[in-house]
Amino acid sequence: MTTRRGGVAELAVAAAVAHPATRRAGGRAAAALFVAVLPANVKMAVDWRHRRPTKRAIAYGRVPMQVPLIWWGLRVARADTAGRQSR
Repeated sequence: MTTRRGGVAELAVAAAVAHPATRRAGGRAAAALFVAVLPANVKMAVDWRHRRPTKRAIAYGRVPMQVPLIWWGLRVARADTAGRQSR
């Protein structure tokens, strides 16, 4: 995915999560997007292992952040589902 397409996908997912009518799908899409970029973040960490410590820390820090982001996307989707069922 190119940077431009990635940015468009991120903005579309953010808009879907922000809008109540599409929040459930947006949460699922967010989780899927975070899963999809995980291999690229792992590759970046491997590729940057010999860079300066600051850049290396950024590359390494991105990998473990994917787990809570995936969890958040799924939680948003579930929370919206629970909210719709109680109405």
